[in-house]
Order: sequence, then structure tokens, then C-alpha cells
Amino acid sequence: MTLLEVNDLSIRYAVDDGSSVHASDDVNFSVEPGETYGLVGESGCGKTTLAKSLVHLLDDNGYIEDGEVWFDTTLPQWADENGDPKQSVIDDPDKPVRADGKTDLARLDSKQIRDIRWRDIAIIPQSAMNALNPVYKVGDQIVEAILRHEPETTAEEADERARDLLERVGIEPDRADDYAHQFSGGMKQRAVIAMAMACSPDLLIADEPTTALDVIIQDRILEELEALQEEFGVSILVISHDISVMAEICDRMAVMYGGKVMESGRTEDIFEETANPYTLGLKNSFPTITSKDQDLVSIPGTPPTLRDPDEGCRFRERCPFAVEECHAAHPPMYDVAAADADGRAVEATDRRAHTTACYRIDDLEQLRTDALNESTWTDQTIENR
Repeated sequence: MTLLEVNDLSIRYAVDDGSSVHASDDVNFSVEPGETYGLVGESGCGKTTLAKSLVHLLDDNGYIEDGEVWFDTTLPQWADENGDPKQSVIDDPDKPVRADGKTDLARLDSKQIRDIRWRDIAIIPQSAMNALNPVYKVGDQIVEAILRHEPETTAEEADERARDLLERVGIEPDRADDYAHQFSGGMKQRAVIAMAMACSPDLLIADEPTTALDVIIQDRILEELEALQEEFGVSILVISHDISVMAEICDRMAVMYGGKVMESGRTEDIFEETANPYTLGLKNSFPTITSKDQDLVSIPGTPPTLRDPDEGCRFRERCPFAVEECHAAHPPMYDVAAADADGRAVEATDRRAHTTACYRIDDLEQLRTDALNESTWTDQTIENR
């Protein structure tokens, strides 16, 4: 059974002049139990906003405009003795609960969502270096999270578990009595991971978990996440602008740009059978150990403004393959491996399939070849397309 289903999720930020910024538009993806799913894209593409919205941690001017976030959990007050939703709750149109036991997180209020955080969904924030309270001992902060969601647990038991969690992520248990300023950057990151695992959540959201760490510590953090996933069976939603991180740890992933999902599918399919011009451009901008003489090629231009985006493809102004159709409307998600009787691309119906938002899907082989040439990505080429 799917753990998380995000359906047509759109998020806005209100601004002072009465308009709004379209942080994400009609985003769809799902996460399976025990799976690592990645959201990758440039800064400002909406991936962190998307993750924060799942547990209502948006800034005060942020809000979910539309969409559903179905998560496999039932609030205690809505569950029967077996943990399944009561029939009376399922039948109540004011309760966001389905018969399969999933709850629409988007429709929960602030008190209800607090019962979900840490217990069912935990977060490693992007600013993990500054996430620890400087005036509380590190161990006490982990204990506080445990006692909030497990009132039947004693303080002594919570303290013992906090020390055990620190040890599991490579920190001496006695360091639970230290303060955050006594930890190195890598140790702070590990401590935040330990805190996130305090209540054995089903889903762990890791927002840029290796940012500001050197490559050695980055590798150790990723190994620790994988080890915790194997031990606890937790699903992980990883957010990063580094596609090399995605290639290393993700089972499936989605590539975002301008608040839209441009390509999604199994990680190996996206890297080996890339099907979107934006993803091709991302791959060109990252080094690979298999090509010693590779020249890195950046995508020219800047991301679009999301205050009042045009109707067309979000990537069209920077895309060397854009055609007239790209200006009319953002493309739907096409199934890369499927075709109709005439051999033409068809829109995707399976969210686990390899999909791409590109009208040029029937020209994929030519696009992949042309994308390898630096001249394809020059400003002059795009201006004259």
C-alpha cells in the first residue's frame, strides 16, 4: 500500500500587493513504504515549499490553494481499537479520512497536524546547523520530542532512548549532556537525524541533508540515512539540488522546475533514459567520474518569476528545443515508454511510470544527442530558435 499520495498540490505565497507567488502547481507524486524518493531542482523551484506544506510548516503567508496529501495514518481520536478509522469517521464528509486508512493532511487543522509531526512524519530541516536550541542540552531536546508524543514513556526511558539514538548515528552517548555549540557541523547534522528518528516515524523528510558539509561527511550522512532506513523501515523523501546525491540514494525521483514537475520515474530511468530538456541540462552541469575530459555546460538564463507565470511551459525561455506549442500551455505528463496505435506519445496514467512534461517527446533521441553539444545551450542559439 502506498504510504504517501500527493495529488494536484498547488501552493501559494501571498505578497503585500494582494497577488501571490505560485510556489508549486499541480504537483503529483507518491512514496511507497521503505522507499527513498527524491525531489531535485534549482533553488526556488518549490521543492522545499512542497515538503513543508505536507506537515503545515509553511511561512505565515504560505498556504495550500488546492490538492490532496493522503498519508497512511489515522488520528487516535478517529481510530478504533485496531487502529483503523471508525466507520462513522469514514462516513463523515467533514473528516478527511478514507476507508483505506489514509488521512488528507491538507485538510487537518494545526492541532491535528501536531499529532502527525514526529510521530508519523519527521523532518531534517534545511538549516540543520541552526535547528538545535542553543540553550538546551542536545539530549534534552530529543527527550522533549519523545515525551510530547509518548506520554506513557518515563523521562528516564526517554533519556536512555535519546542516548541510544545518538550512538546509532555515530555520536558518543555522553554527548547528550552537551550543548549544540559544542558539536561540529557534522555532529549537529547527526543529532538532528537522531531527533527525527526519536518516535520511529513512517516518513522522514530530509531537506538538503548534506548541504554545507564536506564530501567525506556528506558520504557518511548518506550512509547513516540508508542504515536507519534499513533498520527502521522508514520511507525517506529527500530534497536536494544535487543530482549526484539523488543518483546515489533514491529509488525514484521527480525533477522540478518553476513549481512544476518536469520529469519523474525510477532514478535509473531518469539518468539513463533522460526524457526532458531541463533534466538533460542539469546532467550537463554536473561532473562525472566516467568522462575525464567532460566540459561542464550550464543552462543559460534564469528561472522564471512565479508571481504571475505565463500559461506556457515554465522552461521554454531557457530551452533550446522549444517550439510554438510550448508557448500556449504547459505540457501534460507523457508516459515515456507508452505510445498509441500510431506510435505517438500518450499522457501518463500511472504515477510510477517514467513520465516527462515535454511536447518534443517523439523527438527524444535527437534531443538527447543535441543536448550533449555546448553550442545547443548558448544564449544565441536559444534567441534564434
